[in-house]
Amino acid sequence: MTAKEPDYQLKLADCAADLQAAQRLRYEVFVTELGGDGAQVDHQAGLEKDCYDPFYDHLLLLDRNRIVNEQVVGVYRLLRQDQANRAGQFYSEDEYDLGVLRDSGRRLLELGRSCLHADYRGGMAMYQLWSGVASYVAEHQIDLLFGVASFHGTDISALSQPLSFLHHRHLAPPDLRVSARPEHAQRMDLMAENTLDRRAAMLATPALIKAYLRLGGFVGQGAWIDHAFNTTDVCLVMDTARMNERHRGLYAKNRSA
Repeated sequence: MTAKEPDYQLKLADCAADLQAAQRLRYEVFVTELGGDGAQVDHQAGLEKDCYDPFYDHLLLLDRNRIVNEQVVGVYRLLRQDQANRAGQFYSEDEYDLGVLRDSGRRLLELGRSCLHADYRGGMAMYQLWSGVASYVAEHQIDLLFGVASFHGTDISALSQPLSFLHHRHLAPPDLRVSARPEHAQRMDLMAENTLDRRAAMLATPALIKAYLRLGGFVGQGAWIDHAFNTTDVCLVMDTARMNERHRGLYAKNRSA
């Protein structure tokens, strides 16, 4: 962490340099830290990128107390339905059948590639990013937010507690229940509900997934094994009308601002 308190700024990427800064941070987190890979990852330049990037809005969290080319410390990738139509699909549709969401007639926003610089985890940085997402949701009058979130690794036996807990306690209602595509789908009901150790399950659940659950999020049917990125993915869905009062208030505040 820098010696000074962070001087945060939120912005949407508006130039090639901004996008590359986001891709550099994604490379540091998803490739260097977590061992991910992919056909379009640029190892020589240290950029984690894909063919969907040009269609997304990229929310950047900057700490202006860092040197200029290292100021981006947080990233979120945002895709509305009109943007997805231009891209040909949502990124999540490689892994999940989103038919129930697409057929709902409600305004959709896909969230993805969320990451923070290691020095900014566990503090206010994630809240800052979520505040930026809330403003974006309010501006575009979004009804449903969704996206894949990941457990590190593909050893299902090691993930049986958290996956089963998510399935039994947080499965989406039928009108929001997306389902994993069969090619790499993995059942999540691996343990009976009465055998679960809730504490162990939550300790094994990544902080981002727990944050979505606190917002009132649900998981879709089944996990999806991403061997290239060495992750086991679940699809989170959040209905702004169903969010708990505390977090819906954040959105209402931004909507009226």
